[in-house]
Parts: sequence; C-alpha cells; structure tokens
Amino acid sequence: MDGTKEMTLDDLKDFLRRAVGEDESVDLEGDITDAALTDLGFDSLAVIDTTSKIEQHYGIKLPEEDTADLTTPRDFLTLVNRQLAAPEAAQA
Repeated sequence: MDGTKEMTLDDLKDFLRRAVGEDESVDLEGDITDAALTDLGFDSLAVIDTTSKIEQHYGIKLPEEDTADLTTPRDFLTLVNRQLAAPEAAQA
C-alpha cells in the first residue's frame, strides 16, 4: 500500500446509506458536505455504525474523542482522511 488512500464524499455517502438501510427520509443527493448529519436524518447510533463500518473497511481506528464531535460529512471526511494519511495507517 502506498499510503495514498482517500475517502471521497461518494464513498462516505455509501457508508451512510448502509447505516440507515432503506430509510426513505434520508436524502444524500447533491453536495451534502456541510449539511448537519442530524438534518440528513442521522442520529448518534447511525453515526457510530457508519464510523464502525469505515474503520473496518479502511483498517483504521478513529479516536473516540474526535468521532464524538462529528456533525457534518466534511467532519467525517477530514477525520478519516487525516487517519488514512498518518504513517501508521499505511501499515494497517
């Protein structure tokens, strides 16, 4: 692995969709980067589930103190991509 992995907004949308299943009230179309996760229909359990799926997929561990502060998709992308860019993530 060359350490250049990066999670995109489309990747995140896939993880978010898996967390809520077939919930029709969740609309992830368009640029949701700065929308509040709660406004998108994601409660704290959905955020925890999404975080867990991302950690498993990328083989990383996101610090709990940081995941507690996730309020937008941009927050998710920033946190995950920071972890993916860390030297120890390249060895995971």
